[in-house]
Amino acid sequence: MKRPNRRQTGKPARSDLRELGGGPERPLAERMAGLLRTVPRQTWLIALLLMSGTIIAYLPVWHAGLIWDDRSFVVDNPLIRAADGWYRFWFTTQPEDYYPVTSTMLWAEWRVWGTDPVGYHVVNVLLHAFSAVVLWRVLERLNVPGSWLAAALFALHPVNVESVAWITQRKNTLAMFFYLLSLLWYLRFDLARHSSALSAGRANGPGPGTIGLQSRWYWLSLAAFVLALLSKTAVAPMPLLLLGLAWWRRNRVERRDLWHSLPFWAVAVAVGLISLWFQSHRAIGSDIVRTDSFWARLAGAGWAVWFYLYKAALPFGLSPIYPRWEIDGGQLWSYVPGLLLLGGFLACWRYRRSWGQGALVSLGYFVVMLLPVLGFLDIGFMWVSLLADHWQYFAIIGPISLAAAALTTSSRLPKTRQLFPAVAMLGVLLVVLGVLTWRQCKIYFYPGTFWQATLTANPGSWSAENGLGNVFFEQGQLDEAIAHFQKAVELKPDFSTAHYNLAGCLRKKGRVDEAMAHFQKAVEIQPNYSSAHFYLGEILREKGRGNEAIPHFKRAVEIHPDFAEAHKSLGFLLLGKGQVDEALVHLRKVLEIRPNDAADHNNLASVLWQEGQVREAIAHYQRAIEIDPGFAAAWASLAWALATSPEASVRNGGRAIALAKEAQRLSDGSNPKFLATLAAAFAEARRFAEAIETATAALQLATAQHRTALANLLRAQIALYQKGSPYRDTDREGDYASAHK
Repeated sequence: MKRPNRRQTGKPARSDLRELGGGPERPLAERMAGLLRTVPRQTWLIALLLMSGTIIAYLPVWHAGLIWDDRSFVVDNPLIRAADGWYRFWFTTQPEDYYPVTSTMLWAEWRVWGTDPVGYHVVNVLLHAFSAVVLWRVLERLNVPGSWLAAALFALHPVNVESVAWITQRKNTLAMFFYLLSLLWYLRFDLARHSSALSAGRANGPGPGTIGLQSRWYWLSLAAFVLALLSKTAVAPMPLLLLGLAWWRRNRVERRDLWHSLPFWAVAVAVGLISLWFQSHRAIGSDIVRTDSFWARLAGAGWAVWFYLYKAALPFGLSPIYPRWEIDGGQLWSYVPGLLLLGGFLACWRYRRSWGQGALVSLGYFVVMLLPVLGFLDIGFMWVSLLADHWQYFAIIGPISLAAAALTTSSRLPKTRQLFPAVAMLGVLLVVLGVLTWRQCKIYFYPGTFWQATLTANPGSWSAENGLGNVFFEQGQLDEAIAHFQKAVELKPDFSTAHYNLAGCLRKKGRVDEAMAHFQKAVEIQPNYSSAHFYLGEILREKGRGNEAIPHFKRAVEIHPDFAEAHKSLGFLLLGKGQVDEALVHLRKVLEIRPNDAADHNNLASVLWQEGQVREAIAHYQRAIEIDPGFAAAWASLAWALATSPEASVRNGGRAIALAKEAQRLSDGSNPKFLATLAAAFAEARRFAEAIETATAALQLATAQHRTALANLLRAQIALYQKGSPYRDTDREGDYASAHK
């Protein structure tokens, strides 16, 4: 028999009964919520308790550091550090993902916290706590039994630790806050709209103030949804949720519900498409994340839903990286989890007039909010694992709300004296979850604890082996690092990053041939690995195989046009082959990339000097000194140019003497070339006696250091000074100026 609707009976629908209060047998949560509604001034107490409980449970995070990609994504991100980074996050394709609101917030915070992780962690925890409060208000408006309990479960559930304790997941906590605000404001709009519809049948009808209020809440909701999308596009299914809630509250979806959802659909699709482009072209690029078929992905989606439900119900054995499933889409048993899920939906639909309605909405919400991460779309992280705790941050609200409602509606209390045992039971549940969250937070203290915990939960994680190897490498423990990198390549032979890291360690240990083999393996696996090409080129250059190194340097700068070191190495190799014009192109590019590097200015100046471009060379020597006043080689090189240039208009003996003396002071007088430069400056100023004395001292120092070529040049120059002639560097062999870099 069908349940009579409100129009047929004239009685309030079930949601209205919850709102009006019901009888004495109301569930515990409804009785408590009703009490709070009679004393509105005390509602702040629940908010305070939610905030306090969240902060206490997450206290260990306040002492946590930077893990996994926190450093590259936040504190060392060149876009975060750049003064115009906020603009580039919004209006360029330079970021790996299009999350401009999140990125702009981190850009602003970097100017406050810098590299100190504490501030970032505190903001993440506070956002999570505020979201718990807003969730409570949302569920209250939906008249969900146990709304306060659901919010507390969300705040303290250990599955959410990954989203809160990992700085990079700011996109989750920020998007959640805006998403729940959007939902809350939409519900306020929807309630005002229906109140207006009811009053429209009265004589006076709705006033203009009511209509204006509706409009305000609607546009605030849409604006918050846009901010949520631009924080993380995982909230894109929200328009479908709005229609589902309309059906749940009124047993139908009205035409106005569809119209009001259209702007939400429009922005969700638009931002979603932009995000997909960034994910495929920037985050993933040419990498192959998954090779399985559509049918394997369809089967895997069913597995994933049950996995997330399991972790929501029993949050034990949590891991930042779960073993990567390999599902055979050709086996019928692979579809069993999905078929069971479908059966659950059908059962809920069958009994939608009674107990099935709430379960249907909760389960439907859970699956809908998981849709972006169920495997139908490629996400870069799926190369490591098809599952992640932070992927169910938005979806977990569904089963949590259902569980809270079930717990509270099952505790119908005929006698007041039974209130304490029920409250105690719920208190124990929350304390247990809080303790589990506290413990889970501790794995995020340092990269070492993070990766070790991952290996404990998932011993076959090649990514964790590589991560732990990086920890030992940064600590200078090369042997331990090599062991972990080797284990990573054993577990996954096509793991190009592990080959690259292993090669770097072997190179530092002096095992150059082994290092070269792993660099070669890295570029074979990933031909667009610019850093691997660069270091392979460096090893070949060091071995005197410059012709073989040049193609690798060229490939590195093709892949990564802003790779300054690759441009620099390529430039000097081309210079050695006599390809001066092409070399200068690359050396100038280095300065475009990093214009404030004194050594780069000095290097370019030395080449320009040798090519007879004296004035430009002098300008770069001067710029090098401006950037780094302690750069002795730049002082000496500029002094040499002013003392020995064939162009009379350039020479300035007095200034050359001052520059050369400063170079001597900065080098403690230990460099014979700097002393020879001072001698040339004295000669240019016609102070030949001092020139001869200084050059003789330079000769003695060069002889003591067994620098024969320099000693021979100094003897020739002393002969010039004895004749009363200054030295002119007409051949520009670079013995002085270029050697000062």
